[in-house]
This record gives sequence, structure tokens and C-alpha cells, in this order.
Amino acid sequence: MAFYTFFLSCFLVSVSFVTIPTQTQTQTLAMSNSLLDLAHSIEFRDWLVCTRRNLHEWPELAFEEVKTSELIRSELDSLGIEYTWPVAKTGLVATIGSASGSESGPVFGLRADMDALPLQEKVEWEYKSKVDGKMHACGHDLHVTMLLGAARLLQQHKDKLKGTVKLFFQPGEEGHAGAYHMIQEGALQGVEAMFALHVDPLTPVGTIKSKPGPLLAASGRFHVTVKGKGGHGALHHKTIDPIIPVSYAVLALQQLVSRESDPLESRVVSVGFIKAGEGAYNVIPETVTFGGTFRSLTNEGFLYLKQRIKEIIETQAMVHRCTASVDFMESTLIPYPPLTNHLSVYDHVRKVGERLLGGANVHLTTPSMGAEDFSFFSQKIPAAMFFIGVGSENADQVHSLHSPYFFSNEKVLPVGAALHAAVAIEYLDKNLRSNEENVI
Repeated sequence: MAFYTFFLSCFLVSVSFVTIPTQTQTQTLAMSNSLLDLAHSIEFRDWLVCTRRNLHEWPELAFEEVKTSELIRSELDSLGIEYTWPVAKTGLVATIGSASGSESGPVFGLRADMDALPLQEKVEWEYKSKVDGKMHACGHDLHVTMLLGAARLLQQHKDKLKGTVKLFFQPGEEGHAGAYHMIQEGALQGVEAMFALHVDPLTPVGTIKSKPGPLLAASGRFHVTVKGKGGHGALHHKTIDPIIPVSYAVLALQQLVSRESDPLESRVVSVGFIKAGEGAYNVIPETVTFGGTFRSLTNEGFLYLKQRIKEIIETQAMVHRCTASVDFMESTLIPYPPLTNHLSVYDHVRKVGERLLGGANVHLTTPSMGAEDFSFFSQKIPAAMFFIGVGSENADQVHSLHSPYFFSNEKVLPVGAALHAAVAIEYLDKNLRSNEENVI
């Protein structure tokens, strides 16, 4: 009898902690769940596809996204959405919500990058790039379109939002740290948390994946010039051959990962090019240049690699009677920090995704040594990035990002637009209630 009484009391206590959705919560969830149906409507879907194809035909490189920015502003103007422009040369930040322009309610950020890559598109289809040597081979045209779709969905519900959503249309992601420059210009001020999507051609449409904690690596570059004394190959003893220390240095750099790094820590050092001489077989050149990339999932690992790269190259040059200059190009190509997903934002997106897309379509992934400048946002505020599937139904059209053959399944557009909007709507509702409970 005592055990039964104890069990009953525990049961009653546990019941008292069960969260029963309020009417407001129920309305928010209903509004969020309706987004996917609205995004899949014929009119909405056709608008998304048309917008994406327009962007794809006119790709622009980092900080040159003039037409892209014009298209975005035109769409925002037609929707009656306010925005700040220019931010970081060609970027803009739009604002939607019942708290727009005030300090009340939480503020949540959604981000899409805008720039293309210097690649010649080799996919033969009606809407291929019309600009020679430029292509949206990383899906940024899709990112912009999905965020514009979210803007349209959010604007339709702006009077019901429990705070403010800021939409970041960001330039210069591909190696030029556009996110860093937006932050430097104050664009992040007041934003409490942030979310971004990135397309994944190896994942089916309707599926998203991510993980809490480290997701993408910190990334830097190095450019090296080793100088010796050139001369005729037959009189090598009268030269100081710079090729020798460069050869030793390239081999020694590989040991930074194989012999100096904990095998349980992810680090990369890769030499991408070596240039020496003018093609003469019998001439020892005066200088050799080479360069590459180094990456780590932690800031500590990144700084260690940077220090050791410089030490190894300079020491090898000195041993072989040469001089070396190591340039990490930090003033022109700012290194990217690691992209770390904040647990609370990751969990929030995961739960929204499971309800919107189905639990079977939300997956845990592994970290990648690729880099993304959304990491600058994640270093400042709680943030999370998820990958969303754009895999083609035709296996012959499945190619990796940054490939001239990259091709996307446009069925992702309504899915991404609805997910963006749902994540923002539910974040505002949840955090407004949380703040009110804390005040009480």
C-alpha cells in the first residue's frame, strides 16, 4: 500500500510538469504547419521557380551582386517589406514583424548568401548562366529564393508574429567574408539568434541534416615565396636552389596532421599550387612560390597550424640558405572561424523540421572540413546551420558543390521557404513566452 501511495504521488507530480499548449501556442503551431501547404500552392511554387531561374541566369561574384540585390529589393518593395541597404556594399537586411521598429519582443535572424563562383557552367539547360565564366555552383541562387519565399510567407502573417524577423541577404560568402563585413557595419545589432540553410546535392529533397556543436571548419590560406639564387643547371654549385627547401617544406607540412595532431581532432593542411621557373629544363630558378589552405574544427587547432606552417617554411628555407616570406593574406582574404551550432538553436530547428517534414526526414550528420562564413554569425550569437537536400532524381545529374556540372532539384524551394518561416515564427513565440514567464 505504501508503494502504491508513493507511485501515485510521483505520477501526480510528473503530470503537474506536463506542458499543455495554450491557445496562443496552438494558433502559432497551426500557422506554422500551414506554411508548407501555402508554399506548395501552384502560384507560390511558380513564383519561386521563376525567381530562382532569373537569379541563376545572371550570377555575380563577391561584392558585385548588383543585379541580384536589385531583384531582391524589387521583390521586397512589392511585398511592402522595409529594409536597410546597402550593407557591406551590395547586401541588405529586411525587417518583418509586429515589433518592427520597436524594442519589444524577441528578434530572430534568417540568412541567405548571394554570390556566385568563377566557373563556366557546363550544364545544358534552358536557364543556364548567361555570363561567361560565372555560375551559381554552390546554390546561393536557391538560398536567396528560399529566403524571399520566407519573406513572402512571413509578411502574410506579420500581424501575428510575436516579435521581429530580420532577413540577411549577404554578399561575398565565397572566400570574401561578407558576413564579417555585415557584422562590422552593425547589421547584427539586436538579433538574438540566427538560422541559415545550405543546399546539399547528395541529399534527397525534403530532407534536412545537421548536428549540434562543430559543423564546419575554420579555414585560412597561405602564400609563400622562397628566394634563392638562380643559374644554369650544369653549374648548380654556383646557385642556391629554392626548389630544394620548398620540396622539404611541402613534405614537412604533411606531418602537422600525421605526427603533431591528436588523431581524434580534425585538421587539414593542403598545398594547392607550386610555381617555379619558366619551363627551361636546364635553369635553376631564383624564386619559387607555393600556397594552400589549412583548416581545423577548433580555433586552438587553427592557430597552432598557422604558427607551425610559418616555422616549418622559414626553417627549411634557412637550412638551405634561402629566404622565405609567408603571407596568410588576412587583410584581403579574412580567415573563417569554425562554424559551431548552438545547442538550443539546433534543437529548436530540429523539432520544427521533424514536425514540418516528418521525423524520418531530419538526420544527424558528421562535421565537414569545408568552411562557410555563417561562422562569423555563430561566433557572435546563438546560431545554427542546416543542410537541405537538392538531390536530383536523375543520378546522372548529381554533382558536388563547386562543380561546373552542379544541378539542383527546384522542388526544394517551397520546402526551404516554409522551413525558414516556421523556424522564425516558432522561435519568436517560444522566446516571448519564456521571457514573460521569467518576468512573472
